[in-house]
Amino acid sequence: MKSLLVVDDDPDLRSLLQDYLGEQGYTVRTAAEGESLWAALAEQPADLIILDVMLPGTDGLELCRLLRARMSTPILMLTARGDEMDRIIGLEMGADDYLPKPFHPRELLARIRSIFRRVAQTGSAPPVRTLHFAGWTLDLAAHHLIRADQVVVPLSTGEFRLLKALAEHPNQVLSRDQLMDALAGRDADPFDRTIDVMVSRLRRRLGDDAREPALIKTIRNEGYVLLTQPRGVTG
Repeated sequence: MKSLLVVDDDPDLRSLLQDYLGEQGYTVRTAAEGESLWAALAEQPADLIILDVMLPGTDGLELCRLLRARMSTPILMLTARGDEMDRIIGLEMGADDYLPKPFHPRELLARIRSIFRRVAQTGSAPPVRTLHFAGWTLDLAAHHLIRADQVVVPLSTGEFRLLKALAEHPNQVLSRDQLMDALAGRDADPFDRTIDVMVSRLRRRLGDDAREPALIKTIRNEGYVLLTQPRGVTG
């Protein structure tokens, strides 16, 4: 049985999710804020953490950052509907998906199952360790982007996932749905600009001019393409 930890300061929502997800075959524990989150994890690790953004004390985004620095446990964030920046920051901090409130429990269940499927598939990934393109090296094990002069350019978790998806499909247009699937294991909402904002940030990391891009090109009404031919190296 998979173990879930629900972190939310709404006792009614905690109770509802504990009952519903328990009926679906999961072991469910709950916490109201950061202090009880750490206490619960110290007592017993979780297979997945469901983490609300709006928490008393340390907010969910900061907790996500701290969790990701310490462990690889999947994180699904609950965000306020329409708060696009929280979604983007959550993915950049390393969240595996997000779900805007209010939501139907069945949608949460679908997201949970999708995350566990992706985690299971990760173990069968090919043993490529680095991708080289246009003077850059993307270290897939360390999640580092390295310039030709060996300077390491920091990437957020979301930026790394996005660049990895583009670099693994060079000169191939990837739709926003495909890129959101790489980030969060699902299709993009038609009104969600998460991918566009993160591509813009990634271009700045690469020194790529959005008006005359040399690396990441926008294909109108289709998506984005990495204009290069990466070379993968195993090891």
